[in-house]
Amino acid sequence: MKARRCSLTFRGVLSAFLISVLLEPGAAGLDVFQLHELCKFCDVEPTSCNGTGICKTDCSISSICEKPTEVCVSIWRRNETNLSIETLCHNPAEPLYGITLDDYNSTTCVMKEKNTTTGLAHFCSCKGAECNEELIFSQTVDPTPDPLESNDSLMSVVLVSMLPLLVMVIAFFGMFYWCRIHRQRRPNRQWESSFNFKRKPIAGGLDCSDACAIMTDDDKSDSSSTHANSLNHNTEPLPIELDLLVGKGRFAQVYKAKLKQTTWNQFETVAVKIFPYEEYASWKNEKDIFSNTDLRHENILHFLTAEERKVEKQYWLITAFHPRGNLQEYLTHHVISWQELQVLSSSLARGVAHLHSDRLPCGRPKVPIVHRDLKSSNILVKNDGTCCVCDFGLGLCLDSSLSVDDLANSGQVGTARYMAPEVLEARLNLENIESFKQTDIYSMALVLWEMTSRCEAIGEVKDYEPAYGSKVREHPCVESMKDNVLRDRGRPEIPDSWLRHQGMAVMCATIKECWDHDPEARLTAHCIAERISELEDEMGKLSSRSSSAEKIVEELKIPIEVEIPEEEVKITEIQNIIAVDCSISDKK
Repeated sequence: MKARRCSLTFRGVLSAFLISVLLEPGAAGLDVFQLHELCKFCDVEPTSCNGTGICKTDCSISSICEKPTEVCVSIWRRNETNLSIETLCHNPAEPLYGITLDDYNSTTCVMKEKNTTTGLAHFCSCKGAECNEELIFSQTVDPTPDPLESNDSLMSVVLVSMLPLLVMVIAFFGMFYWCRIHRQRRPNRQWESSFNFKRKPIAGGLDCSDACAIMTDDDKSDSSSTHANSLNHNTEPLPIELDLLVGKGRFAQVYKAKLKQTTWNQFETVAVKIFPYEEYASWKNEKDIFSNTDLRHENILHFLTAEERKVEKQYWLITAFHPRGNLQEYLTHHVISWQELQVLSSSLARGVAHLHSDRLPCGRPKVPIVHRDLKSSNILVKNDGTCCVCDFGLGLCLDSSLSVDDLANSGQVGTARYMAPEVLEARLNLENIESFKQTDIYSMALVLWEMTSRCEAIGEVKDYEPAYGSKVREHPCVESMKDNVLRDRGRPEIPDSWLRHQGMAVMCATIKECWDHDPEARLTAHCIAERISELEDEMGKLSSRSSSAEKIVEELKIPIEVEIPEEEVKITEIQNIIAVDCSISDKK
């Protein structure tokens, strides 16, 4: 047994010697043989190498490659749970895990990231004794991050990157707040004059400098007009959310809506008038009239923009929103004072005067416009107590280019209750465009009567009813109105008790002149505005003179008998006091 063990030991030594001779590069006569590579050869093993810098494989097994064409290969992988290294011999001419080795002539093992059939991994291949033991990572591979450290670093990066944006947001809101406060503190002289009656309003409208930029309302800025000039869009619909149905007419419905702003969740309240597809003509007519910049006036509804909503198959008009609603609703729920009547009536007259005018206050020419459907439901009440005219679906621009045939084709339009006599019997003088304006004056007279009927200055105030009230049905037809207006020459009743108030007597006289059967005998809107303005001044003077006497009478509670002259005499006397210069016909 001892002799056999010695024999095996000798053979081992002899084998080792022969191998060393074969591996000697300079061995004579052995150049014809191609040497096999000696490589680290371990199966997949876990490792602490994190894929950065230089790592050792920690493989304890070395092996001579089976074929002389094979080279040393190392593979480093990282999955969700651990890191691993695989070392082996492989022929570079054959694919390994779906990839081809391309750097096997190197004597060092430089790791490169490859996309294999089993996922991403880092490969290196080389030639040299155990050259695949030392792994060199040319680019840093992100190690598995520590959750707490990564969260802290991420939070720091986010905070630092958000700091400039935060500063900009604070600066923006600071500027917005300053502008808002500055605008609210800015005195609105016209608003103050409406209630204090210290300054006579301009009957023709605003100054030339203000003619193209008006809009004042509730909190001394018109609803939804903050961004009015920036809505000249023709690309995509505005971000508008419909909120509440507030009105419904023959051609369209009106909604209270929210116009969303680009900053945070802010929005502005607007009114959206929605026309169905079949009412395109009405929408286009109103849009065209509103789009005329010369229409802009404090007593005309402020227009923002128009949209064609193809998805909903609708046409939209977007305007300012006035929460008090239309004049008809307002008079139904409110009894107004004499001062409120003056504000409402004078602002209505100024709005109609601006429509009818052929020149702006600055003298620039303007195309006159007739409304043709003036009524209390087409007039809105603003929060400052003034009126603004709306709903121009039946409006007509009296362009000089229009022929008689064009005017004749405009048809018998309007609401039957408010139609002038000449419209009811289709006898408009088409040769004179002033005849169209005179129909608006008749309609405005009926609206002024409705205002007056709800004023506490007349004495006993009854429930609101529209002009002609119970004399006709709720929605009278043209033939029914012909019987009342043409055949019977009827008009809404003005009781004698209304005339006891001096200012009310003048107002009633003005109403009567405006609904005269003869169109040419009616006052112009400009004249009406001037007359009401002069009436405000005269009533202010009379009030200041009689304040002391009235106080004494009230304290003593002495009944005073006042003899009221006949109606015509009283009205004539008061008209002589105010001496308003109005252009009326010789007949009047």
